[in-house]
Amino acid sequence: MEDRFDYAKAVEELESIAAKVEDPQTGLDDIDKYIKRSQELLEACRAYLRGAREKLEK
Repeated sequence: MEDRFDYAKAVEELESIAAKVEDPQTGLDDIDKYIKRSQELLEACRAYLRGAREKLEK
């Protein structure tokens, strides 16, 4: 069964990642991991928004 993309949860996770990256206690290795995850989430959000726009334009 395929999981459905949850845009709101993705945005929430991005906000959480931003807070962690801004925290001076976060190590460089963790920042690298957070940046990679952010890129995945941003790509998924963009694809979701493109799909929504295409549905509206039809």
